[in-house]
Amino acid sequence: MKKPFFTTDETHQIINTIQETEKTTSGEIRVHIESRCWQNPLRRAILVFKKLNMHRTKLHNGILIYLALKSRKFAIVGDKSINEKVPEEFWEGIIKNIQPYFQDKKICNGICEAIRQVGEKLQEFFPPVKNDEDELTNEISIGN
Repeated sequence: MKKPFFTTDETHQIINTIQETEKTTSGEIRVHIESRCWQNPLRRAILVFKKLNMHRTKLHNGILIYLALKSRKFAIVGDKSINEKVPEEFWEGIIKNIQPYFQDKKICNGICEAIRQVGEKLQEFFPPVKNDEDELTNEISIGN
């Protein structure tokens, strides 16, 4: 049996961070983890984004945080509505901010920090709306 990427406590911490962050915005955040990425991580993240149907949210303001742990690759993908509002270098800024967590092998803490930073930007452009529904699961999706 494959060893899980995170402990039960770490998994709960990531999911709780997503849930708390999504209370402050109408945006949707997902985390996807894989062992390896054999291509450009951004290209892979875009494929995963589509596979998870993240492009089908009402406001097109979903964000995917993608990690290939053994390959040490990481990307963040935003749907079209958020990408129209944030500068191109915004996602790269978050990646640079959390790289020290990954270098210190504090992967869970880095993911939670990325979720919080993404949430701050989503809140700015996509505040909570009345009768907002959670359109996407908050569970961590696991790939290869």
